[in-house]
Amino acid sequence: MENIFDVLSSRGYIEQCTHTDEIRELFAKPGVVFYIGFDATADSLHIGHFIQIMVMKHLQEAGHVPLVLLGGGTTMVGDPSGKTDMRQMMGKEDIQANADKFEAMFGKYIDFSDGRALIDNNVNWLAKLNYIEFLRDVGPHFSVNRMLAAECYKNRMETGLTFLEFNYMIMQAYDFLVLHEKYGCMLQIGGNDQWSNIIAGVDLIRRKLQEPSYGMTLSLLANSEGIKMGKTEKGALWLDEAKTSPYEFFQYWRNIDDADVGKCLGLLTFLPMDEVGRLASLEGELLNEAKETLAFEVTKLIHGEEKAKSALEASKALFSGDPDAISAPSVAISNDAVSGGINVVDMLVLAGCAPSKSEARRLIAQGGIALNGERVDDVDYVVEIGRFAEGFLLVKKGKKSFTRIVLE
Repeated sequence: MENIFDVLSSRGYIEQCTHTDEIRELFAKPGVVFYIGFDATADSLHIGHFIQIMVMKHLQEAGHVPLVLLGGGTTMVGDPSGKTDMRQMMGKEDIQANADKFEAMFGKYIDFSDGRALIDNNVNWLAKLNYIEFLRDVGPHFSVNRMLAAECYKNRMETGLTFLEFNYMIMQAYDFLVLHEKYGCMLQIGGNDQWSNIIAGVDLIRRKLQEPSYGMTLSLLANSEGIKMGKTEKGALWLDEAKTSPYEFFQYWRNIDDADVGKCLGLLTFLPMDEVGRLASLEGELLNEAKETLAFEVTKLIHGEEKAKSALEASKALFSGDPDAISAPSVAISNDAVSGGINVVDMLVLAGCAPSKSEARRLIAQGGIALNGERVDDVDYVVEIGRFAEGFLLVKKGKKSFTRIVLE
């Protein structure tokens, strides 16, 4: 059986390791507890977090134990890594509300049953620390000179680094120490911008406890020019469909640059690497197949297969080059009418696509109705709300009549 370390490496996840050979040997046996931390700075996870979620899923399927650490405590300070200015201070209530939303979202992607994964919040210990005792216990293991040489601090020396932020590295290192003692956590994983903070945690455990601990960083989701991906006109590419619809999410990946297709297929899907290689090698118009596959697979992982299919159908229908589809008139119907599912005949009449139920049945029986490019043959078909990618459904009647049904 292939070592999961090699799997992660071949798919392009691994950037740096503190002890490469030892980590690979560690993964050779199941049951390794590893953690990834997530500061609750927003009310939804975004696509950058999904890289880390994918790694957790890969490792969990290989028999290891993900530990999700919610940063209820560290969010109160703010990580200076990669930031030119101090993060905006957040209130405790907002941080807790965001952490609660994170926890619910992780439950969609990671299996927490029967101890297969763990979750904790560092506010549970950081908020209780006695400052003097903490300094005496942890402070002697940190060199100020080494801390100032770290990239996360060095980049801020010219614009100004507050003492508040200066404490962040020590807090994250202390998290690793707590999780090591509480859960037997052996490995901390994070984005490559977390390298300095991760090393600090590894060193703290090794110096204070004289016990092995390890760190590993992951590639950031960036395009071929090194620019972070996942930004849209509306901001970040969120995993919450209320902030980024499944259709908008799908279209982002359908339209990425040709040079980024192979990397994204490796990082954001579970397709075998030989298939990733085949798709990435396609050229010209054929590369659209790879982009469509990428968009469908990652949308399916995040929003489910039904919404991924709906987004795919809407994309094909709206962008097929048919001017009648692109300029289709919109008709609004109530969200309540569709929320529990609506019979296709009733929907066609309600939206004015057919003057009567008998005419709607006749159109369906003759193959004259398609929803998001998919023909409907059953008059008893129930249209679920998930078919409304980004709040609309494209109805084609006959060969050239289109109506865009939107929800209100």
